[in-house]
Amino acid sequence: MFDKIQQAYDILSRPDADGELVRDALETYGLDTEVTTISTDEGSTDFVKTVVPGADPDAPTLGVIGRLGGVAARPAELGPVSDADGAIVALAVALHLGEMRARGDVLAGDVRIATHVCPDAPTSPHDPVPFMGSPVDTSTMNEHEVDEEMDAVVSVDATKGNRVHCERGFAITPTVKEGWVLKVSDSLLDIQERSTGRPPSTLTLTMQDITPYGNDVHHINSILQPATATDAPVVGVATTSVSPVPGCGTGANYLTDLLDATGFVVETAKDFTRGRASFYDETEYDRLTSLYGSMGRLQTLGEGV
Repeated sequence: MFDKIQQAYDILSRPDADGELVRDALETYGLDTEVTTISTDEGSTDFVKTVVPGADPDAPTLGVIGRLGGVAARPAELGPVSDADGAIVALAVALHLGEMRARGDVLAGDVRIATHVCPDAPTSPHDPVPFMGSPVDTSTMNEHEVDEEMDAVVSVDATKGNRVHCERGFAITPTVKEGWVLKVSDSLLDIQERSTGRPPSTLTLTMQDITPYGNDVHHINSILQPATATDAPVVGVATTSVSPVPGCGTGANYLTDLLDATGFVVETAKDFTRGRASFYDETEYDRLTSLYGSMGRLQTLGEGV
């Protein structure tokens, strides 16, 4: 699998990185890949969506989203930035699952993978470290990356610009569904332990972290923004660091950590699509909503915004 991380990193570190380079790599394994270019006053980016078909059309479909502002911040910074982690992992997952399928190891259900490629994204101020900006807003990202066919979503995002989670590697979030922050999935904790050989690591979330951008409240980052655009359960996979690292910082794509995150997502895809892993307890979720009602308003900008 490490060669897929290296291949993804090599593609996305190029100054001319774009959706066509990604599509060429994915089509090597026969994966149908869609590239959509979106341009704004802030620049342009290529959204890339691909599907690794499963053997059973009735099996669950997993969504994998590489969430980021941009893979690089040229001309301000040269080379891939920390924020590129989401795209690197998403592409490596697609390459690995595509190769598995080409060799005859076909997952039970489909895996739908989406990210975007921008080698010259802007930056923006943020405390404690600068955020990567993006040529497009999060609603546009959700529009092009979140599919209604996804029965559950894994959102991969670099989460190093904070003082909340201070260890190297990757952490998973509690499951977020329709405005509810649910307990961390035992199934996914099992997969994390198995795939890393270490105790599980989890990321703390606050209520404002799961609300849409644009409401003028603090968010740890955009890792849970896909949860504002779907009724499916969403879990964040956060690549992390000991000390705060800006999203626009270069030399901060820790390849061994990306390997672990990629392995976790691949194992999640195997187990979820054949019904061995669940993102949440449906009975408990129904109990919560019967007692306290819908929390769907947290998926909106709210009143007065």
